[in-house]
Amino acid sequence: MNKLINKDLINSILISPITQGCNQLIIISGYASHNMASWHLKKINEEHLSPISIQLIVGMCPEGGIPETTHEGFKNLTAFNQNGYSSFQCSYIYQGSAVHSKIYIWLKNKVPQYAYTGSSNYTQSGFSINRREYMVPCDPQEAFNYYQLIEKDTIFCTHSEIHETIQITKDNSIKDFENNNPGNNTLQSVTLSLLTNKGEIGFGSGLNWGHRPNGIKREPNQAYIRLPIQIARQNFFPLDKKHFTVITDDNKQLILRTEQQNNKAITTPLNNSLLGEYFRNRLNLPNGSFITKDDLLRYGRTDVTFYKIDDEQFFMDFNPSH
Repeated sequence: MNKLINKDLINSILISPITQGCNQLIIISGYASHNMASWHLKKINEEHLSPISIQLIVGMCPEGGIPETTHEGFKNLTAFNQNGYSSFQCSYIYQGSAVHSKIYIWLKNKVPQYAYTGSSNYTQSGFSINRREYMVPCDPQEAFNYYQLIEKDTIFCTHSEIHETIQITKDNSIKDFENNNPGNNTLQSVTLSLLTNKGEIGFGSGLNWGHRPNGIKREPNQAYIRLPIQIARQNFFPLDKKHFTVITDDNKQLILRTEQQNNKAITTPLNNSLLGEYFRNRLNLPNGSFITKDDLLRYGRTDVTFYKIDDEQFFMDFNPSH
């Protein structure tokens, strides 16, 4: 398999073994991201494939720990449970030598079937067409034997003593941001209106995406933030359905992506209701309620500002005092 990572290779390593009856994927990766895991869960679901079990071991934690946002993201995905989606489990190497390997092992009813090794970490950049990566098949049983050797040196990301065992670090870029007042910050930013082009609240769109004027039943908390095409074309946000993390001004964490025609909407891809629940909570409204323009005016904001920390991390400001 002597070729660069591209969509075909993504399918070969991360998707297509499901069509061959595989129902479990074990991943050993020196570095990994929760955005990638979120994207992977969504990709399997969108391909209408049978849900599988994904088990991830992050190997380089003994050398430098793991970023707090990534750790919280893995914990949230471990707890995520929704019909039609694969299950996710994450562990960290916490004793012995750090593990820099990148191995993907597919099993069918607990029996190893396929395995791949090479340079690609379990990150969106590791499987990007913009990176030169090399992955080749390897012996599935030998790969599984290796996994069993290192598994004893792991600890679940949800373990009650994880903070005493693994160094959970705050990204320098986020620390730098938090040390600055957002109004004085030099990071690139955009402000997006929560109203329509006519300055009204959406009905069947925006924060009220789940409220359909034609009577079609939808989960009423479903919501998206409207992304004007001129901003989408600036590549401020990741496109091509890549997932990215947002830290909010009230210290919540959301995984988002752009979607719909011309990337006109920002959503919470694993559950479109999470964004609506978040804004209703900020507005002190009941879950599922219709949000009015007066609700936003009473709160003190009809827009949100995004600050770009890096390609996969953003800060979302919905503070009424800004």
